[in-house]
Amino acid sequence: MKVYNLACPSDHRFEGWFASEADCLAQQDKGILACPICDSTVITRMPSAPHIAKSSTTELSIAQPESAHLSGDVVALTGQDHFQLEAQVQSAFLKSMRELMGRSEDVGNAFAEEARKIHYKEAPERSIRGQTTIDEAESLRDEGIEVLAVPMIPAFKNTLQ
Repeated sequence: MKVYNLACPSDHRFEGWFASEADCLAQQDKGILACPICDSTVITRMPSAPHIAKSSTTELSIAQPESAHLSGDVVALTGQDHFQLEAQVQSAFLKSMRELMGRSEDVGNAFAEEARKIHYKEAPERSIRGQTTIDEAESLRDEGIEVLAVPMIPAFKNTLQ
């Protein structure tokens, strides 16, 4: 089993597991290896180093690493610290989005119409998601209907492993 650190041109970083290097290259050549965030098939293998666990805890904690440079209220991480934190944040975001997608009904392009029906008690109350225009979302807010705009990431169209 080969595990590679991968990235797309938008610098979305993710991990790929392959039976062999040849399997990875074959998937790349066929265009079936894609970024789980933006669906780009232009994928680059990133340099990687072996991971050595320093403790048994998996809790995310931000200490003041030696490689952190303080500037006002900002902590800037460099090197491996940056990539580990970025991967943890991305993982937490994807987990939250999967949960949100699992707890809501996809009503597609009928989002505004269905949101109004729910608001005016013409349809059963439930969590919904779908697509609408910016103007329509603003109109819903003007009517007192709470909506949250969330960018649709291609990875959420399918079940993530």
